[in-house]
Amino acid sequence: MVSVAIGLRPFKAISFDLDDTLYDNRPIIMAAEQRLLSFLAQRHPLTQAWSLDDWQVLKRSLIRQSPSLAHDTSAARLVTLEQGLITLGYAKTQAGEAAQQALAYFVEQRSDFTVAPEVIAKLTRLARHYPLIGITNGNVDAQRIGLGEVLEFVLHPGNGTRMKPYPDMFYQACQRLDIGCHELLHLGDSFKADVQGARRAGCQAAWLNPAVGREPQLISEGQLPHMTCSDLDDLLALID
Repeated sequence: MVSVAIGLRPFKAISFDLDDTLYDNRPIIMAAEQRLLSFLAQRHPLTQAWSLDDWQVLKRSLIRQSPSLAHDTSAARLVTLEQGLITLGYAKTQAGEAAQQALAYFVEQRSDFTVAPEVIAKLTRLARHYPLIGITNGNVDAQRIGLGEVLEFVLHPGNGTRMKPYPDMFYQACQRLDIGCHELLHLGDSFKADVQGARRAGCQAAWLNPAVGREPQLISEGQLPHMTCSDLDDLLALID
């Protein structure tokens, strides 16, 4: 069901958040984290001493020391893996190589699924009318999960590009699409990252509420979305 908060203006392209907007990311990440622990335990037995919580504590500590890591999920995980392995007793060279292998394995596992066919079908219909792109704070491989045929490109943070709600990726998207920021409609589940990020960049914001697999959220402090919708059918209604 669609509701209009401040009203849409004409737009020329649509961007999508990926995690929890086009699929439920929670079980995927939980499974990938557990597989990573098993991967590490099999190849580097000293890691059996640490739980997932231990790795998370280290990650938070490293991000406090180097705040730029907060804007690059892959870099943060790589540094965490390397430092954790060193802390557990592995030599720096060995830890560096092992961390690279573990990161590659994790990215493979967190992309080990396919977006539901009905979602792809809806995106395909939308793509007949508008260029579609992805803007995500995560590191999922869009090609592997079946989005390569419907999204023209996907932007990720890192290498100096900050995560949503910073406007960096929205600016990059509009530049690549050769449109004004006000001509991009962004759909995402996060009121903070997606709605506020799009609004700060001067783009139009569509808030997916509830997120896939979640309960409805209440509006928190910030700028209102241009529209709120409960699923992709609400976007399709704009072209029907």
